[in-house]
Amino acid sequence: MNQLKPAVMMLMWLSLITGIAYPLVVTGIAQLIFPAQANGSLVVRGGKPVGSSLIGQPFDSPKYFWGRLSATAPHAYNAGASSGSNLGPLNPNLHAATRARIYALREADPGNTVPVPVDLATASGSGLDPHISPAAALYQVPRVAKARGADPGEVRRLVEQHIEGRQLGILGEPRVNVLLLNLALDGGARG
Repeated sequence: MNQLKPAVMMLMWLSLITGIAYPLVVTGIAQLIFPAQANGSLVVRGGKPVGSSLIGQPFDSPKYFWGRLSATAPHAYNAGASSGSNLGPLNPNLHAATRARIYALREADPGNTVPVPVDLATASGSGLDPHISPAAALYQVPRVAKARGADPGEVRRLVEQHIEGRQLGILGEPRVNVLLLNLALDGGARG
């Protein structure tokens, strides 16, 4: 009995500290310092959320830029099932998926003879990557311009305006957020 009371008191104090106080403090700090990220980095158009700038979106129409493949299940870009395919480089299923994606890209734009950028033919580690390389975006310019009846030079300039540099000037690689680029193509509204 002498040990039960201190054990119960310790359980209550630790529950209050780690279960209530700590989460409230961390959430408060996040809301103060990083409010957009703490609230999901939502992209809002016309007062309605149309996606997150941190999670890829499925685009399959030829008039839109396409993102990386997503290996999440049961549907692409499922944030509740974030994972890569876990297929090794020698796995025939990985080779088949890559060939199928390259075939789909070539079928969508048969006149494009430029080599397909690797990030358009492979999935990211999380399966949720919202970005593609500038080369992958520029590769898609002829298809998107043709599907929209737009000037390829204008579409190319739009891509170049949406290239994000390295973080802090040294981290990562330049990239293009597919959702933001497609929204810019639509003039701010996702179709």
